Amino acid sequence: MRRISSYVVLILLSFFAATGCERDTHPDRLNKPAPLFNISDGRESIDLSQYRGHPVVLNLWASWCVPCVEELPSLEAMQKMMPGIKVIAISTDQDDDVYRKFLIEHNVDFPTVRDPNGRINTLYGTVKIPETYIIDRQGILRRKFISAQDWTSPQIMTYLLKL
Repeated sequence: MRRISSYVVLILLSFFAATGCERDTHPDRLNKPAPLFNISDGRESIDLSQYRGHPVVLNLWASWCVPCVEELPSLEAMQKMMPGIKVIAISTDQDDDVYRKFLIEHNVDFPTVRDPNGRINTLYGTVKIPETYIIDRQGILRRKFISAQDWTSPQIMTYLLKL
């Protein structure tokens, strides 16, 4: 029985490693210009080209996404600790009222726009949120983070400082 359990674990680990490759943290666009976009939700607008000259943390999220909500405080904290890094967020929330209420309740203090059709997610190849893209000062896509992160971790902050 123990041998079977070890074998099953090995198969499962292989499966998860293989499926992780489908959502690789090194997308084809890595080290190439980040896809530009200009999006407005009727109240707010974000034009990625206006952030050229600043490192950008592009977070794709939604208010109903538990991991997205979990990482929100660390994104806010990182933005305050590193004002030279520009955090921008694109939400796939469908309901504008729920989205606006969430922003107020959680005191979201960085630019965010609602994209209910997921146009930006499609542009970047995001299939499951949260995903976050790091874009350097020249507009080059440098890294992709999948799932919630602690944006105040020493490793991430050191990485961002080098941009």
